[in-house]
Amino acid sequence: MKVVRIHTFGGPEVLQLEEAPQPEPSENQALVRVMAAGINFIDVYQRSGLYKVPFPYTPGMEGAGTVEKAGPGCDLVPGTRVAWAMAAGAYAEYATVPTAKLVPIPDEVGFDAAAAVMLQGMTAHYLSESTFPAKSGDVAVVHAGAGGTGLLLIQLLKSKGATVYTTVSTVDKAKLAKQAGADETILYKDEDFVARVKELTSGKGVNVVYDSVGLTTYQGGFEVLRPRGTLVLFGQSSGKVPPIDPTILSEKGSLFLTRPSLAHHSADRQELLHRSGTILGLVRDGKLRLRIEKRYPLPEVAQAHRDLESRATTGKLIVEVAS
Repeated sequence: MKVVRIHTFGGPEVLQLEEAPQPEPSENQALVRVMAAGINFIDVYQRSGLYKVPFPYTPGMEGAGTVEKAGPGCDLVPGTRVAWAMAAGAYAEYATVPTAKLVPIPDEVGFDAAAAVMLQGMTAHYLSESTFPAKSGDVAVVHAGAGGTGLLLIQLLKSKGATVYTTVSTVDKAKLAKQAGADETILYKDEDFVARVKELTSGKGVNVVYDSVGLTTYQGGFEVLRPRGTLVLFGQSSGKVPPIDPTILSEKGSLFLTRPSLAHHSADRQELLHRSGTILGLVRDGKLRLRIEKRYPLPEVAQAHRDLESRATTGKLIVEVAS
């Protein structure tokens, strides 16, 4: 089978397309024929060495396909349509996936959509439902509002009655964020987002900042939060945030700071089924709109990483592994 692997940390060039034997599922695993895989920043972090992984390593933490073979202790029937997140190996024609990570795909949802929404959709869900349970009347800032997670998070927050301000880099991205429901968009290259948010809130600040950018934005997050507000750092596309003196939290108004991850919000099987079922159901019912900007064949995964790291993309990038 064809598989993309890395043997050392580095840039997109370390992603190598190789031939490998089709794996056999171990106990409580299923062999899945991968139809589509999602491209995510966690893949970039693993490839670059920011997150350490063993070699050789097949990236791809999100995928969708059909069960090819069930291992011992797995009761999934071959041909079952499944999707997963937070289990590596999706950059391949076949992947062995723990049964506990696999969830059913509704008949009305295609493989592309399932692969596009599992990781980012469940991330948007836990951010708005668990990390900071937004409610009607809350005011939120969403950084990178035209990215895959940003567009989904805006929609979920608006469905709960929150006011959403988002930062974007271009006019075209601002249009996409507006279409997703953002109340105001801030072109961070042209204006100071801190000053703009203070203007929009008449100096009161916001209840929550959802920050996937990290290094270049986190300090501004402290400045726009109202007393007892929450800064949610869930990514670091611009770089890792340095150590923070906790006294800043009291100085800025008894703020809350958290660095959550999807792994800790989907570790329990019932929670995983709840989050994935909710998100896939919203997609099925047309209540959560997906934007798949570009599809790549498996040999072009390195280019997908380059495009994602350029931060010039919008919505979701996926790999179409099989047709």
